[in-house]
Amino acid sequence: MASKVTERALNLIKSMPRVALNNIKPLPHTSFTKKTDRRGNRKKKGRGDKGQGARGTWDPLGYEGGQNPLIDTSPRERYYAQYAVRRQYPPVSLLELQRLVDLNRLDTSKPIDITSICNTGLFNFDVSKNHFGVNLTDEGCDQFAAKINLEVQWTSELVIAAIEKNGGTITTRYYDPPCLAALYDPLAFFKKGQPIPKCKLPPQDALAYYSDPNFRGYLADPEQILEAREKLAQKYGYKLPDLTGDPVKEMLLMRKDPLQIFYGLEPGWIVNLKDKCVLKPKDEDYLKYYNTSY
Repeated sequence: MASKVTERALNLIKSMPRVALNNIKPLPHTSFTKKTDRRGNRKKKGRGDKGQGARGTWDPLGYEGGQNPLIDTSPRERYYAQYAVRRQYPPVSLLELQRLVDLNRLDTSKPIDITSICNTGLFNFDVSKNHFGVNLTDEGCDQFAAKINLEVQWTSELVIAAIEKNGGTITTRYYDPPCLAALYDPLAFFKKGQPIPKCKLPPQDALAYYSDPNFRGYLADPEQILEAREKLAQKYGYKLPDLTGDPVKEMLLMRKDPLQIFYGLEPGWIVNLKDKCVLKPKDEDYLKYYNTSY
């Protein structure tokens, strides 16, 4: 039965004509009929006489025209409002800080502030770029093991826990641009022979942060800071080291006055590098100015 069907199919193929250009049809939807002009033998192609339709000079994509374009009719979203005057805090991680300690580029027997970090020569801070100090990030918080007294300008809760877990202390401190310029390069500042400036209070939008004991703000109540240390230790599940019997307790609890920018140097003093002495003012008006916070 199968052989008869095969023979019949082969005979049918033999009787069919060969494929040639004169016996094949085009594929469907490949041929189009020419559009004729219904209005006679004209060459306008239905576009009219003149104008944008005839010449194809349509408006570019996105052009709206009229008196009120989209940029004027839509409300503004000021995502970058006052971007040029925002305070910038260049990041420094705990991993980098631990590496500086391991390489003896930071002395842990003394308080560490932004001047100590700048003296390593590995970080660049520029007042003209609105750099307002160090933002200590939590990268390497599990590997951090140094016991230090640290002062930074911005940080997070996890960083505070990593430092206090090892028995160290941390303070967040604000400095205004003139004070930051002196802190970034103290030697260049002392060569000018200018009095050490007094530090101003934080601006209104930063006052809450530097007064918050949870962020160890330098304007916070010391008793509230002790309570915040205990709460943070309970939150992260570590035992808070006791500083009362610590041999380096004095160094760990050393703090600057809110008007002071250098350890051991008061506002208004002049450092004479040539004679290696410090000039202290005696005038009452002079002392009153440098001892007030306005």
